[in-house]
Amino acid sequence: MAKPITYAVPVCVALTLLLLVGMVIGLLKSNALIIVLFLLPSVVYEAYRTEGKSTIWASWAMLAVILIEIVLVFFKINFNLAAFLGSEGQYVAGYFVPFGDIRVLFPTIMGVLSIILFVRTAGIYTRWLSVLIIIGSLAVIYTLDSAIFREILKIGIKQGLNNIHF
Repeated sequence: MAKPITYAVPVCVALTLLLLVGMVIGLLKSNALIIVLFLLPSVVYEAYRTEGKSTIWASWAMLAVILIEIVLVFFKINFNLAAFLGSEGQYVAGYFVPFGDIRVLFPTIMGVLSIILFVRTAGIYTRWLSVLIIIGSLAVIYTLDSAIFREILKIGIKQGLNNIHF
């Protein structure tokens, strides 16, 4: 059964404004935790709204991932995954996820899961939330490691251009 949409627009607008405020504060203070905490309500609402059999796993996985990210950022846990695995990255659901600081990996995974949700869902509010989560995840990545942010941006642009068919 479809979730009620009575309050979906005001909730999505409020979540958009909340994330924008969190991103401005987080970017100005160079504090990824602020952005992650302001992104959390969008992820929770996304998990609530998602219903499809092929998408519900992505939204609940995203909720687990953001909770892990909060712990990693709050406790300043650093771990170089690329050096540990001896690999620069891995393809996840057809998208290249670069390795590096483990705190950057989780928002990257959230971005990939958001793209999956955006592509596989028909719900306008789920798509709206997916875009918010992608933007918020990119802001977290930028705050943690601007070099990896640039690399992810290049990969995203390249993937996007490869998917354009004239």
